[in-house]
This record gives sequence, C-alpha cells and structure tokens, in this order.
Amino acid sequence: MASEKILNEKKIIVSEIVDNIKNSESVILFQYQGLTVAEMSELRNKLNEINSNVKIYKNTLLKRALSELSIDMDEFLEGPNAVLFGETLLEPIKVIAEFAKAHDKLNIRVGIISGDVASLETIKDYASIPSREGLLTMLAGGMIQYVKDLSISLNLYAEQLEGKED
Repeated sequence: MASEKILNEKKIIVSEIVDNIKNSESVILFQYQGLTVAEMSELRNKLNEINSNVKIYKNTLLKRALSELSIDMDEFLEGPNAVLFGETLLEPIKVIAEFAKAHDKLNIRVGIISGDVASLETIKDYASIPSREGLLTMLAGGMIQYVKDLSISLNLYAEQLEGKED
C-alpha cells in the first residue's frame, strides 16, 4: 500500500488540477507523443506569451480530478496526454490549433471550454474564429461602407440643391 506521504502528494496534485481547470476558460487535452523537446519548448513558449501553460499529469490523477468536477472524459485518458490550461478562451485554442497544423504528431483530443466538455469539432470551430483585432477590422469595414454611402448621398443632394439655385 502507498505511504501516507505519497497519498498526500497525489491529493495535492489532484487539487492543483481541479484548481487549474476551474480557473481556466479553455482546457485542451492533447497527445504529444513524437514531439521533440525543442518542439514542446516552442509550444510552451508560445503559450506562456498569452498566459497559458501546458502540464503533463498521470492519467489516473487527471481522471480523479475530472471525477471531482463531474466531468467524464475517461475515453480520452489513455496514452501520454498533456493538458493546456488557458486563462482566455480563444487565444490558447488558436495557438495549439496552429501548432497542430505545423506538427502532425500533436493530436488535439478533447477540451473543456467555459466548464463544458468540447469535442474536437467544437475546438476547430473556435480556432477558426478570427482574432479580436480581425473582428474589429471586419466591423469597421462593414460600418465604413454605410458612412461612404451616406457621404455620397449627401454630396449628390448638395449638388442637386446647387443646381436648383441657378
């Protein structure tokens, strides 16, 4: 039987996992087998820039933490897995999706987005959403068309009024 010290260490790790999941807007479970240390370091550095991180836990401890949160992802907890914890919703998903495109050995399996389990398709949908800056640009582009049309209309109206004065 495991010693009391080891059991306490495992409880601390499970508690850490639970806290990380609760405090994250996006949690992504992915397989990293086949990635080099340099590639994992590159991914970690990109995620650190956006206040996200990657942790590797034993599947049994991860399963225990998920059961405490009443989240069922047991079918995905086989083989070597890593967990991405993101403070924000979109940026970490975009970073790992782009990294997965460039590195075919990284396989995104499942995620937890705002407390709900998200399938791979849902994660891909979130990854395809333009960035905040992109959305603002699209909004500005759409709004400027109306301003342009208004200015043309006002100019034509002004020219029409000038023509009546003669």
